[in-house]
Amino acid sequence: MSQKLRLIPVGGLGEIGKNMLYLEYGNNALIVDAGLMFPENDMLGIDYIIPDFRSLLDRKHLVRGVVITHGHEDHIGAMKHVMAEFDAPVYATPLTRGLIEVKLREAKLYDRVSLNTVHAGDRVNIGPFAVEFFHVCHSIPDCVGLGITTPAGLIVHSGDFKFDHTPVDGWPTDYAKLAEFSGRGVLALLSDSTNADKPGWTPSEAVIGPAFDAVFREAPGRIIIGTFASLISRIQQVANAAFKHGRKMTLAGTSMQENARIAQKLGYLEVPDGLIIPVDEALKLPPRKVVVMTTGTQGEPSSILGRLSEGRNRQFDLQVGDTVIFSSHPIPGNEEMVHRTINKLLQRGAHVIYDPIAPVHVSGHASAEEMKLLIHLVKPKFFVPVHGELRHLHQHAALAREVGIPPENIAVVENGQVIEFHNGTMTLGERVPGGYVFVDGSGVGDIGPSVMREREALAESGVVIVNLRVNRDGQLVGKPEILSKGFVFVRDEAEMFEAAQAQVAKVATHANGDLRQRVEAALSDFFYSETKRRPMIFALVNQVQ
Repeated sequence: MSQKLRLIPVGGLGEIGKNMLYLEYGNNALIVDAGLMFPENDMLGIDYIIPDFRSLLDRKHLVRGVVITHGHEDHIGAMKHVMAEFDAPVYATPLTRGLIEVKLREAKLYDRVSLNTVHAGDRVNIGPFAVEFFHVCHSIPDCVGLGITTPAGLIVHSGDFKFDHTPVDGWPTDYAKLAEFSGRGVLALLSDSTNADKPGWTPSEAVIGPAFDAVFREAPGRIIIGTFASLISRIQQVANAAFKHGRKMTLAGTSMQENARIAQKLGYLEVPDGLIIPVDEALKLPPRKVVVMTTGTQGEPSSILGRLSEGRNRQFDLQVGDTVIFSSHPIPGNEEMVHRTINKLLQRGAHVIYDPIAPVHVSGHASAEEMKLLIHLVKPKFFVPVHGELRHLHQHAALAREVGIPPENIAVVENGQVIEFHNGTMTLGERVPGGYVFVDGSGVGDIGPSVMREREALAESGVVIVNLRVNRDGQLVGKPEILSKGFVFVRDEAEMFEAAQAQVAKVATHANGDLRQRVEAALSDFFYSETKRRPMIFALVNQVQ
C-alpha cells in the first residue's frame, strides 16, 4: 500500500514573509526555505519573527535535506535558527549559498552544516525526493523554482517568480522546463501569490534603467538610493548609471556591503575598478559626483534612511540639493512607516522620488496574467497558492478557477494546515501550530502574546510606580512616592499625584495584608476617572523600622 505525501506549510501562508515548507513521505522529509518576517507596527521591541517549527522537532531525524530557492531574508533569514536544530545538508545556488554562509558564520554554525552548491538545471536525489532546480526571474540573481519528484507524484514549487522577458542579467525564466514538467504530469503546483491582486503583467526590470538615467541627469547634488540589501540587480543598475554619468558610488550599511562583496566575488555584480569607494572618501567628493546606496526603504527607524529623516545619522546628514530615491515597494503592513519616512525627508529639504512618481522600482513577483500563464504551462491536477496574505491566496485561487482548475482541486490553507496526497487525491489533514516565534535581542520564542499585550499597554498609557513605606503594624509612614513614565505631561502631574497620594492614604487605613493589591486597584480606578487612561501600576511596599 502506498504511503501519503504530507505537506506542512510552516510559514508564508496567510502572511508576507517567514516562508518555510515541510514535505514528508514515509520516514523521509525535506524542508524548503527558512525565512524570517519583519515585525508589524504593533509588535513593539521585536527584531524579527521566525516560523514556528517546534512541532517538527520530534520529526527532525526524518529530514534528509534543506533546499533554498533564493537569498532574500524572507527565505533564508531563519537559517541559523533552523540549522541549529536540524542536522541535514543544505542545497542552494552559488549566490544564495554565499549569503547563507555569512549567517551561519555569524551564528558559529558554519563548521556544523554541510553546504552543497547547486545550479539551475541540476537534479539532486535527496532520500526518495528527486529535486530539479529550474531558473526563475525575481529581484535577486540565482533564483530557482523546484520540481520535486516524489513517490506520490511531481510537485512543482514556483519559488518567488516573475516572467521578465528582458531581465537585467539576460537570463529569463526557464519556460521549457515548465512545459516539460507538464508533459510528465504534475500532481500539484505551489505558486507564489504575492501580487495575485495586481492585474496584468509585472513590468520588466529593464524599465528602471531609463528612469535612473533621467534622475542622474537632472539631480543637482548627491543621489541617495534606498533599496533592499539583497537586491543585487538594483545595485548593478545603479552602478551602470553612476559609471555612465561620471559619479562614484558608495554602499552605506554592513549588510549591503557584505552582499555586494559576495555578489562581486561570484560574478553576479560586475562593476568597473574604482567605481565603488568607501563612504568616508565619497563624503569628500563634490555632491554632483556621488551616489550613495543604502537600506531603510521600509521605514525602519534604526536604518540609515530612517535616521537621515530625523537628522540623527552619525556618519553623514542630508544636504540641500540631495535627491533620495526609494527603489522598493512597501511590504504590506509597512505603508504607514514608509510614508512617514518620506514625509520627514521632504520636511528636511530632500527631493524624494518613489514609485509611482517615477518607475524607480518594479516588483519581483508575478502579477495575475503571469500567474495564469504558469498554471497553463504546468497544467497541474491540484493547486496550492503559497507566499501571501489570506487575501492574496484567495485571489490566486480565483485566478486558478478562471483558467480551469476545479474548485475542489484547490487548497487555500494557512500555516500549519497539513495537506495530504494519496493515490492521486488531495485531502486536508490535522492542523499543527504555525504561529509566530518572536526574536527579541538574544531571546528566541520567549516573548509570547501576554508580553506583547503588556508592551502595548505600556506604549498606550505608560507606567506608574508607587513606593509605600509601612511600619511593623502595616501603617503608612510618610507620604507615598509616585513616579510615572509615559503617562501624563509633567506640568499636569503635581496636582493629580497629590490627589492620588490622598487616595493611597485612604486605602492604607482599611488594608488588611493586601495593601499592594488594594492600592493598585484604587489607583487604576482613580487615574481612569481623571484621564480616561489605565496606566500599568506597580505598588512597592517596604517595611521600615
